[in-house]
Amino acid sequence: MDQLGPHSANNNPLSPLGFIERTAIVHGDRTSVVYNQQVYTWSETYHRCLRLASALSSHLRISPGEVVSVISPNIPAMYEMHFGVPMSGAVLNTINTRLDSRTISLLLHHSGCRILFVDLLSLPLARSALELLPADHRPPLLIPIEDPFEDNCDLTGFDLTYEKLIDLGDPYFRWIRPKSEWSPMILNYKSGTTSAPKGVVHCHRGIFLVSTDSLIDWCVPDHPVFLWTLPMFNANGWCFPWAVAAVAGTNVCLRRFDGPAVFLAIAKNRVTHLCGAPVVLNMLANSPPTANRSLHGTVKILTAGTPPPAAVLARVESLGFSVSHGFGLTETAGVVLSCAWKGYHWDQLPAGRRAGKRAMMKARQGVRTLMMTTMDVVDEATARSVPWDGLTIGEVVMRGGHVMLGYLKDKEATAKVIKDGWFYTGHVGVMHRDGYLEIKDRAKDVFIMLKIKKIKLD
Repeated sequence: MDQLGPHSANNNPLSPLGFIERTAIVHGDRTSVVYNQQVYTWSETYHRCLRLASALSSHLRISPGEVVSVISPNIPAMYEMHFGVPMSGAVLNTINTRLDSRTISLLLHHSGCRILFVDLLSLPLARSALELLPADHRPPLLIPIEDPFEDNCDLTGFDLTYEKLIDLGDPYFRWIRPKSEWSPMILNYKSGTTSAPKGVVHCHRGIFLVSTDSLIDWCVPDHPVFLWTLPMFNANGWCFPWAVAAVAGTNVCLRRFDGPAVFLAIAKNRVTHLCGAPVVLNMLANSPPTANRSLHGTVKILTAGTPPPAAVLARVESLGFSVSHGFGLTETAGVVLSCAWKGYHWDQLPAGRRAGKRAMMKARQGVRTLMMTTMDVVDEATARSVPWDGLTIGEVVMRGGHVMLGYLKDKEATAKVIKDGWFYTGHVGVMHRDGYLEIKDRAKDVFIMLKIKKIKLD
């Protein structure tokens, strides 16, 4: 046994990019993307991604490791870039469409972005950002993304657009596989309230793990119909662009939406799954009664962030939704803690207390997902685990393959949050007696308040 070890057949880096290749072979005729009246199959989406990768590599001469950025809402091109850009060897950087031009300019300069794809409605924002770049910085090539469903599509002055670039590519391009599963694949910027935005770098291995982990933890079956209410620029939609491809699901894209639009999309496309911040739950709970169409079946919602209020959660579930609650950060690429539901016990709560108790249980962030190595809550001063008493607060720490490689060009900031193999999240929480985590706040805010109270007492 001692003589056995890795060989060339084992040397195949993990990457989520292979998901779409397999799905195109097995389920090529199934619907991949729906956007208004535009419908693609998995075979079509796969070949469009290959065309994009080919054009970036051969026509625009993008080199492995260079950054390609995109400013776009949830439209088909945005979905395709999650495969096509890294298939060219480049690193994908999705930019929040709600940022101002100054911040976007900082991100473009810091990342050394080579190419910037921009949705046509964000062109004024992108142009303003480019004008703010330092004079000695070579600006990225600006390529607009067309939209056949938008009237004000003025592309005057652009010789190259997204669709023209797709036409230049080879649909049978041999996509560039990473030399190592630790090769950078994704760059996401985390906006700080007290410091400059930090560029979070994730590798192929990390994105592979988060994508598959999300499917397992949320019990996603084959061929789900996934409604995109979560922005794909938000930690790459918690890695669900790749996860949905793995199970040959259907991506229903919406450029913009409100409560009635979500209900309409669910009814029209027979949606089974969607992700969103608690604000989306509030939107659904407060939609006009005329918008609350009867659901064809249970629609699963995964939410993360601030726990939804009990009343909102009860209202949404009464409409036919099943809500799961989790937690993740930009540095973990997706949801890495989830409130694993103990249906055999919690579903049996007395009817009079059920709604409130269920909301209280679901408000907790829960336990680590299956592929996350470990999670803990530690004392700020000693770094020792706090008691599981639901009262003693400490900082939430994690370790595992989901954690980022580090912050781009910032070793000092990386060293501050990754210590002895642990990622210090900056959030504080308590551990309950059953081993479930409940996050209370940002560590910085809580510890400042504790110090203020101590000073007043002294």
